[in-house]
Amino acid sequence: MFKKVILNRSLLSFLCCIALCFAISLSVVYEVVSTTSQNRLLPIYSVETEEKKIAITFDAAWSAEDTDDLIDILKKHSASATFFVVGDWVNKNPEAVKKLFENGHEIGNHSDTHPAYSKLSRNEIKIDIKNCNKKIEAITKTKTKLCRAPSGDYDNKSIEVCDDLGMKMIQWDVDSLDWKLLSVDEMYNRVVNKVQNGSIILFHNGVENTPEALDKILSKLKADCYEFGTVSELIYWDNYEIDHSGRQFLLKQNQG
Repeated sequence: MFKKVILNRSLLSFLCCIALCFAISLSVVYEVVSTTSQNRLLPIYSVETEEKKIAITFDAAWSAEDTDDLIDILKKHSASATFFVVGDWVNKNPEAVKKLFENGHEIGNHSDTHPAYSKLSRNEIKIDIKNCNKKIEAITKTKTKLCRAPSGDYDNKSIEVCDDLGMKMIQWDVDSLDWKLLSVDEMYNRVVNKVQNGSIILFHNGVENTPEALDKILSKLKADCYEFGTVSELIYWDNYEIDHSGRQFLLKQNQG
């Protein structure tokens, strides 16, 4: 009987030891995951604001044939937009960049050659962004302040490179999915049902149904009292934080 008790106590001690080790391992895993999550940097997806302001954005990497149509539609609705241009597209369409800028639209950086930033080194990312900046600034004579990662493929190092260059990395919270060649009504429903104060909406130029859908969407949003400005006009440049969803909040000033 005594031996049986000793054996049970030994087994109990062993099981307790295993349980303790397992608990410690879980704690370590949780700590690593939490630390990784806390250290993950995010670009700006949208902006917290009480005002009914939103930003219309385009990624420009394909055709420039609809440039005049987009300019006319935006002008019709008193809307300024931000066009994130790829350097290779700028090489082929310098007049389109000039025309967009001269009509009051903001020109942002969408990389020079559209690589996957997550697969590049910091130095390679910096060179790519700076090369595109040079092409934009040669036309606009204005410093480029915004960057959008190719295919939305960002990581900590690409955001840190943007910060080092005095630029903000911009994503979006409303995607028209126009690149999937959706119908006008499909794009319209996707956008108007998701827009909120401070939204950043993604379109592409050079897509068949985008101009018609844009006209219809802006008509509806304007009727809902939304105002359309550039991303630079929408975001906060100082004294802000970004939550887990990429929404930018203005920090409240301490009352002295």
